[in-house]
Amino acid sequence: MDRHSVISLCLCMFCVAGIGRATALALARCGAKVTAVTRTQADLSSLVQECASIIPVCVDLADWGATEAALLDVGPIDLLVNNAAYASLQPFLEVTPDQFDESFSVNVKAVLHVSQIVARGMKATGSGGAIVNVSSQASQCALRDHTVYCATKGALDMMTKVMALELGPHQIRVNSVNPTVVMTDMGRLGWSDPDKAETMLSRIPLGRFAEVEDVVNTILFLLSDKSNMTSGVTLLVDGGFLAC
Repeated sequence: MDRHSVISLCLCMFCVAGIGRATALALARCGAKVTAVTRTQADLSSLVQECASIIPVCVDLADWGATEAALLDVGPIDLLVNNAAYASLQPFLEVTPDQFDESFSVNVKAVLHVSQIVARGMKATGSGGAIVNVSSQASQCALRDHTVYCATKGALDMMTKVMALELGPHQIRVNSVNPTVVMTDMGRLGWSDPDKAETMLSRIPLGRFAEVEDVVNTILFLLSDKSNMTSGVTLLVDGGFLAC
């Protein structure tokens, strides 16, 4: 990594060992100055115990005013990882307004807000930067009971492209990473049933789900100077799922 100031945004709603946590630790190992943001203090405390150099910020990213206040003195930021996510799965005909609003508030609106805050700082310093939004293969493939989740990730992908278009003149690159099922602790729990797993694995040419490091390594690439001419892409980490 050639840039050294990182804010890693991760809303750890399901487990303490997900993509956001692993990304923060990987960036710290690369020598970055990492600020990790989540709404759960216990997750932050355990993260700091594991890596004392990480700066913790506890805030609910769905709260616009609280997020603004929490990030007021954080910076300057060179790199941003938006990993905030919420998933509430239900059949299309059972989706409620509250479920819709909560999902879009976290998966799309919070990314918009935090990216605005960080990009304004990048623009002001004139140093450019890189932003990676963690999306999903669900943005490009319909999945049963994923109506709202698929919609939020589709919106996130298009927002990534518009951000790349408008922020590019300020030398700010914006990309998204779109993984298949990832074997976080929650992923292993949710896909431990062989029959359920087979329905998805049968569509992945590589024949396996993604490991956390598969996604983290892709994020690191898009943040690094090795991807200096890459912006506005949705980079699949899906083992070929969408090639079929």
